[in-house]
Amino acid sequence: MEIKLFDTTLRDGTQGEGVSLSVEDKLKIARLLDQFGVHFIEGGWPASNPKDTEFFDRARRLRLRQAKLTAFGSTRRANSRAEDDRNLRGLLEAETPAVAIFGKSWLLHVLRVLGTTPEENLAMIGDSVSFLKGRGKEVVYDAEHFFDGFRADREYALRTVSAAAAAGADWVVLCDTNGGSLPSRVGEVVRTVKGHIPGTALGIHTHNDGELAVANALAAVEAGCVQVQGTINGYGERCGNANLVSVIPALQLKLGHVCVEPDRLTRLTELSRAVAEIANMRPDSRAAYVGDSAFAHKGGVHVAAVEKVTASYEHIPPEQVGNRRKVVVSELSGRVNVRVRAAEMGLDVLGSEPAVLARVKDLESRGYQFEAAEGSFELLVRRSRPDYTPPFEILDVVVIGERRRGHGEMFAEATVKVRIGSHVMHEVAEGEGPVHALDGALRKALEPHYPGLREVRLADYKVRILDPESATGAKTRVLIEGAHDEERWSTIGVSRNIIEASCEALTDNLELHLLRVAEASKAGVDRAAS
Repeated sequence: MEIKLFDTTLRDGTQGEGVSLSVEDKLKIARLLDQFGVHFIEGGWPASNPKDTEFFDRARRLRLRQAKLTAFGSTRRANSRAEDDRNLRGLLEAETPAVAIFGKSWLLHVLRVLGTTPEENLAMIGDSVSFLKGRGKEVVYDAEHFFDGFRADREYALRTVSAAAAAGADWVVLCDTNGGSLPSRVGEVVRTVKGHIPGTALGIHTHNDGELAVANALAAVEAGCVQVQGTINGYGERCGNANLVSVIPALQLKLGHVCVEPDRLTRLTELSRAVAEIANMRPDSRAAYVGDSAFAHKGGVHVAAVEKVTASYEHIPPEQVGNRRKVVVSELSGRVNVRVRAAEMGLDVLGSEPAVLARVKDLESRGYQFEAAEGSFELLVRRSRPDYTPPFEILDVVVIGERRRGHGEMFAEATVKVRIGSHVMHEVAEGEGPVHALDGALRKALEPHYPGLREVRLADYKVRILDPESATGAKTRVLIEGAHDEERWSTIGVSRNIIEASCEALTDNLELHLLRVAEASKAGVDRAAS
């Protein structure tokens, strides 16, 4: 069965706390959704704010290949004519092929929120749908709070969707607006509505307040809905909307329905992360299907099994949704973890898996964590190889922080003594803080011998206190991320002295880059010689 995808990231998604999209952002996301294969893109409420009005003005030039741009609004106001309603006129002025309007299904809202009569509410629904249909629009009627309204007064809730269907609505969408329904109840209600208005296509719109939005959407499809509304990454008000990133593969790979072309499904991870980037939201590493940890294997028994049969611990091949398998090395790992993870890095552990694993377990018992610092794990593997030669050696480090007379801020100075081959370099640098000064001194010592380090920058610096109950004597974990062009790597240091932890993470970060460069250079020479 073909299931139509109705994306409301640009409208309902922006109601989520912390989510804000510019007009340019919304246009970018609309293009991505269209390229992915979404059928409806709800762009916003044109009559409600200048940003959405501008979006629809500019969206006319989008040249969408598949998706129908959809304007959103409400039914006419009580005791007025549809022809005179400013909101409905705004929907027409948006010039979209489809419009979505919501109306009240719950008598609580009719009587106490709208302050009108049950009969007038039914007229508002029917008049609004008829008005828009009469002007050539594909009409999606969102039955707001339908499941709560059905529970409170079944007969009246059914009369509201009947009014929309009788007026010619192309779609009647049942909304779990408060997000409190259970899948079994959703399925039961959908089947009832399907029998009540059999000639009208049904859709489902669920919220995640009970952590069941995806489950409720799937239950609704199994009961007869052929349109699913939701947002990318589940963005939305309160706890969010149904996450289409989870709904789509569940419908397509688990239930056998058709949502998008199979080759487009392989771009699902890319879509999720692109939308998160545009929205300036951190991607959820544990998100189903597309998260960085969705196919991460840490336990030694798991990794040993996956190496033999991937389906033994994976519900789908990660490639089907554009993700990848990831083997994590930690104190829970086995030798296979070390071998597989090293192979993913292009390294051969040369039979040293037991030694590397023992070192990992020892260090993790002291507060290190290699899941977040894969660069440090790579360094462990490289240091275990018989051909390992350190590019430099730290002999002495002195870091001073003082407040000098007449100066309001602390002064930081670092002195390092570094051996590079037969040369000993002794350098001093000042900085905004002790780590900044240390970085400057190290670079002054290393860059004359390794000028490529000038192109390496420190992209991130994180500090975590591991045992806060120890107060100022607590053990500190420092994570430093280095970057060169598009390449990034993280290294870790742990100590009760934050300067020592920072020095370890920093020197390892620079050393790993130099080892990679040296190996790449040697490989190039070997290829030229052959």
